[in-house]
Amino acid sequence: MNRVRRVRSALSAVADPTRSAAMAAYMKGIAPFLGVSAPVRRAAVRDLGQPPIDELPEIARELWREPEREFAYVAVDWLERASRKGPATLLPLIEELVRSRSWWDTVDGLAACAANLVAAHPDLAGEMDRWVVDPDFWVARVAILHQLGRRTETDEARLFRMCLARADERQFFIRKAIGWALRDYAWRNPDAVDRFVSAHRAELSALTIREATKNLEKARAGLLR
Repeated sequence: MNRVRRVRSALSAVADPTRSAAMAAYMKGIAPFLGVSAPVRRAAVRDLGQPPIDELPEIARELWREPEREFAYVAVDWLERASRKGPATLLPLIEELVRSRSWWDTVDGLAACAANLVAAHPDLAGEMDRWVVDPDFWVARVAILHQLGRRTETDEARLFRMCLARADERQFFIRKAIGWALRDYAWRNPDAVDRFVSAHRAELSALTIREATKNLEKARAGLLR
């Protein structure tokens, strides 16, 4: 039995049809669901082990083609783990998957994979500069979010440049991403974020500004402590 069939067997054993409709509705009907929560899903496939790195791209593509959304989540989990110390050649696969069956649930997981790869291979940061101006807003979202959690290692100039590159974007998921990225960096440097928002208030959306400035005072208080 190949690994994808083993995943189906493992997930089918813990599927909960009473949850599937609600899960699909929460994700705006983008795909059917088996009704398997994240903790249950991860426990169910744990014994399958992490796929070998040379087999992972094709396994991930096969999982992506399965109709139920939980299969894509398994692929994202395996890719996230592999990307921590994986080869830079995983990035084109991440881009391929970001462009396919896209919604925030898989895209944000793949953003974490891209973040791991850029951290491990700093020369890939230039790819994020290309992604942020891509016509596919999901690809741009990954670029904007790829420095989440980097704190002292955040490239502030790149972060602000990326935010400005899509500041006039009307798409909700981009406006939200810019605000999220700025809010995350504000925990490290609230004054820099405050100055950036103040300087570009006319360009940034109200949603972005609200998200970016939500925790400025808490961040300042935390730094003082």
